Amino acid sequence: MPNNRLLTVLGLAALGTLAYARWIEPDRLETRDIPIRLKRLAQAFHGYRIVHISDIHMGGWMTRARLHNIVTHINALRPDLIAITGDFIDRSAGEVTEDLAGPLKRLQAKDGIVAVLGNHDYYFGANGVRQVLSACEITDLSNRVHPIRRGDDVLYIAGVDDVVERRDRLDAVLDQLPDDGAAILLAHEPDFADISAATGRFDLQLSGHTHGGQVRLPLIGSPILPSHGKRYPDGLLRASEMQVYVNRGLGMIAPYVRLGVRPEIAVIRLEA
Repeated sequence: MPNNRLLTVLGLAALGTLAYARWIEPDRLETRDIPIRLKRLAQAFHGYRIVHISDIHMGGWMTRARLHNIVTHINALRPDLIAITGDFIDRSAGEVTEDLAGPLKRLQAKDGIVAVLGNHDYYFGANGVRQVLSACEITDLSNRVHPIRRGDDVLYIAGVDDVVERRDRLDAVLDQLPDDGAAILLAHEPDFADISAATGRFDLQLSGHTHGGQVRLPLIGSPILPSHGKRYPDGLLRASEMQVYVNRGLGMIAPYVRLGVRPEIAVIRLEA
């Protein structure tokens, strides 16, 4: 009888954990305030606020209504800039274009919105995603550099196209990037930091891709991490002299569970 009771308790605990991971934690959106000091940042950008989001994965677990609520929350933060680091879709772009574009058109930031694509965008329709970005007036930073000016001072926001699909052209980015001034790189896959840090030109890389593993277990950590996301799985890390921030993302891929890695909006506060 005691063994039967123990099995019953363990079974109920397992079911409760699964229910929490499936229906509760995925909606427990966390806003993380991340102060980051950049050596080359001009004083004019001290306190500059970048809202960083990633991995929307529209068409899977993510719905238009969920994304509308997230956008409302982001706008209330009154960011200077919004940066999105890829994986907008998780279903054919033609099926989710309206659901994605409707909420994204409502995003508001003083200096606009910038983005790069991720591997899932290429799996399901990169051209369709780029059409959404254009319609929503979101600057596609794939292998490009975008300067933000405050008088004579400049903060450079750069981006590389997806690494898994071998679309990244860091050489082209460096050709566009002046030698001086703080520079932030958007790259969907965080392990690209080993390459970008080696250039010595970037102060910070913003990435997504890993979802923090979606499941983090006590003592074990995240048992499953994607390729190009194993060295830098979550949070604020360092690659040589460059800092790396890896966002846990908003959406999920199947199986649609999160445990110990809540979805997040990161508010990056730059310090000179």
